Amino acid sequence: MQALRTPDERFENLPGYDFAPHYLMVDDTEGGELRMHYLDEGPRDAAPVLLMHGEPTWCYLYRKMIPLLVAAGHRVIAPDLIGFGRSDKPSQRTDYTYQRHVDWTHNVLTQLDLTDITLVCQDWGGLIGLRLLAEHPQRFARVVAANTMLPTGDHDPGPAFLAWQKFSQETPVFATGKIIQSGCATPLSAEVVAAYDAPFPDESYKEGARQFPTLVPTTPDNPATAANRKAWEVLFKFDRPFLTAFSDKDPITAAAAPVIRKLIPGCEGQPHTTIENGGHFLQEDQGEALAKVTIDFIDATR
Repeated sequence: MQALRTPDERFENLPGYDFAPHYLMVDDTEGGELRMHYLDEGPRDAAPVLLMHGEPTWCYLYRKMIPLLVAAGHRVIAPDLIGFGRSDKPSQRTDYTYQRHVDWTHNVLTQLDLTDITLVCQDWGGLIGLRLLAEHPQRFARVVAANTMLPTGDHDPGPAFLAWQKFSQETPVFATGKIIQSGCATPLSAEVVAAYDAPFPDESYKEGARQFPTLVPTTPDNPATAANRKAWEVLFKFDRPFLTAFSDKDPITAAAAPVIRKLIPGCEGQPHTTIENGGHFLQEDQGEALAKVTIDFIDATR
């Protein structure tokens, strides 16, 4: 598999981002390897908080939350999905599949031997993270789900998502930073927009970002439908603490929160919350608030 690697200098002097990079190698499923980047902050002997980003962001999205979680005594692991951030970027659209993303990210759990995990997941971070939880439930202690879902294609994804999916395939320039800005409830500085553009020197680096919206199961015959249905069989029985912390200004995922609360036993009796003045990328808009919700939830469910 041919892959591109974003030059390190693209990640220098980004606002609010002063974290040391870490890397692991993952099987590309074609006889080679890909380099996957992750952050690893806080005490190594503490239980990990796994921060899973989505489309088209990278671990920069969690820069406001990481210091607060570390100050509360937690180890924080924040990977960049393959195709994003400082991780390698396979050069062909067909290199990216839902299953490969799950398999690639599985290495974060196994190579770092993470257990007693608090999963914090948003957007595709949930589509991948909840699959990992279903395959390795013994590794997870609790979940904070924010603006995400695990779709099977059995229900209409809604007009907002279908419009985004159409736009992502038709726009001649996939302007990552501006796309993220459009999903926020608060303005981003030019420097922050540029930081979201940093992983992608040109359009050739964006094949994964382009492909992601097409991989979401929106019909029952999607290649990922069977695996996601199997994952739901585990989630239907998952009784460890599960919290929804969605934002109030995200038309794409708003309907998912009550469904999650109804279907997953671990949601019962938890202090589910709606974070105000947050768009789809609520970590950007209200990162400090989401960090506090996460810390309080961990403290209440140890």
